[in-house]
Amino acid sequence: MTQQVIHPMVKLQRQVHSLVDSNILKKTDSLWKIAFLYGDEWVHWKQELLDFGFTMQDPVSDFLAVDAWDEE
Repeated sequence: MTQQVIHPMVKLQRQVHSLVDSNILKKTDSLWKIAFLYGDEWVHWKQELLDFGFTMQDPVSDFLAVDAWDEE
């Protein structure tokens, strides 16, 4: 039996999707709004998002639309 490792961005994506489902965030909100919810962890997540080509002005919907988090 092999255990599959979930990419950290998948975990973040699930958390953000939950925030949208709970009406805490809107899909049209900019990614920078996540900073208010992640506090000290935001520096790490912001860098991860930037590394994947996002800007902090991109809508949350763009982040949620990613199907695979392949790193090359």
